[in-house]
Amino acid sequence: MQTFVILLRGINVGGNNLLPMKTLVPLLIASGYQDISTYIQTGNIVLTSNSDSSPEQDIKALITEQFGFTPNIFVIAASEFSESVANNPYQDFEGKFVHFYFCQQAVELQMDNLTKWLSSTETYQVNNNVFYLHAPDGIGRSKLVANIESCLGQPATGRNLNTVNKITTMIGGK
Repeated sequence: MQTFVILLRGINVGGNNLLPMKTLVPLLIASGYQDISTYIQTGNIVLTSNSDSSPEQDIKALITEQFGFTPNIFVIAASEFSESVANNPYQDFEGKFVHFYFCQQAVELQMDNLTKWLSSTETYQVNNNVFYLHAPDGIGRSKLVANIESCLGQPATGRNLNTVNKITTMIGGK
């Protein structure tokens, strides 16, 4: 039995890519997943699987078949997710100002883009496939966040520290 964190990117935003969690959970159960917990409608799922292999392709096919679109899916083993939390260099800051950007592969920063978009108040660190951002002015107007994937060189999905902490609590119950 392995526990995974599933982060769905770009769902339930602006009336597009609608994927209600209360509809998805029974479909996941029917597919053999267990102990399923979700947090808010932005695609944060913790589940256990009888298989040690990643459920990414299975969940992607399920969503495509049942909902008619294919979101980016980031599957993270619970142990890897917990390690990302432990490596957070900004643990002492308010959760809404600290953001984790999870990537499929190790981050190789595109420095030209990063220096172009990084504001004087934003600080960052990278650890393997996670880009940590402290944005004390928020991310609503951040040019870096608006262009984050061009800086990371790959698709990413972001979660603030408050959400990451909630997911960590969900993992603890598994």
